[in-house]
Amino acid sequence: MIPVLFAQEASGGGFTSLIFLALMIGVFYLLIIRPQRKRAAAQKELAGSLDVGHEIRTIGGIHGTVVSMDDESVVIKVEDGQLRISKRAIGARVGDEE
Repeated sequence: MIPVLFAQEASGGGFTSLIFLALMIGVFYLLIIRPQRKRAAAQKELAGSLDVGHEIRTIGGIHGTVVSMDDESVVIKVEDGQLRISKRAIGARVGDEE
C-alpha cells in the first residue's frame, strides 16, 4: 500500500493569502490600469485640441491635414483625396514632441 500525504495549511495561511491577493491587485493596477488611463486621457486631450489645418498622423501611420471635424470623426486631406477617420484613430499631431 502506498502512503498518501496531504498538504496541510499552516496556521495564518488565510491571512497570507489575503496579503498575496492584495499585492497582486496592486501590481495589476500599477502595471496595467494606471498606464491605460493615462493613455486614454492623453488621447482625449489630443482629440479635443485638434483644429482645421493641423497635420496629424493616425495610429495606422497615415499622414494628413485636418479639413473638417464633427463629434466623432475627422476628415483629413491626404495626397490625392480625403479620408474620414475616427477621432480615436489619431495617433499624434505632426510637429509635436512625443
